[in-house]
Amino acid sequence: MHILEKFRYCPICGSEHFEPQNDKSKKCENCGFEYYLNPSAAVAAFIHNAQGELLVVRRKKAPGKGTLDLPGGFADIGETIEEALRREVKEETNLNVTTMSYFASLPNKYTYSGFDVPTLDSFYVCTVDDTSCLATDDDAEEALWLPLEEVHTEEFGMRSIRRALIKYLEMKRNA
Repeated sequence: MHILEKFRYCPICGSEHFEPQNDKSKKCENCGFEYYLNPSAAVAAFIHNAQGELLVVRRKKAPGKGTLDLPGGFADIGETIEEALRREVKEETNLNVTTMSYFASLPNKYTYSGFDVPTLDSFYVCTVDDTSCLATDDDAEEALWLPLEEVHTEEFGMRSIRRALIKYLEMKRNA
């Protein structure tokens, strides 16, 4: 099945002759328009409190409703990765990111409304100005501070989050 199989008609002229060109594009045989499906940018934050516990949130919505996650989400149009990270952390946890340091990036697949959205997830180690104002909102149902030894990657619903956590926990153990 082609990644763009749900896109049956050309978005420019409406033609049914919108045909696969390669594994990530379709081209209209009628008007010549070609569409490439490139990954959407997403961000996630590793945040610790003074006790060294990791902040995790429980997902309020699908995909992965009820599973654990790191604070984060999609970048908006016209937004930098750094702006997206600060906004998403604020929206989900009410915390203000003061510093961030790049950790890793991983490809992912985010299934939404029956469509697999390819993403490129960027992970950052962040500090926040005040953990006492922690409050969940937006896509987060609950926020938890977990000691690193109580972080179990199988409880996290998103594949890239699990993979990043494995790398992150290994780095912390080796530090």
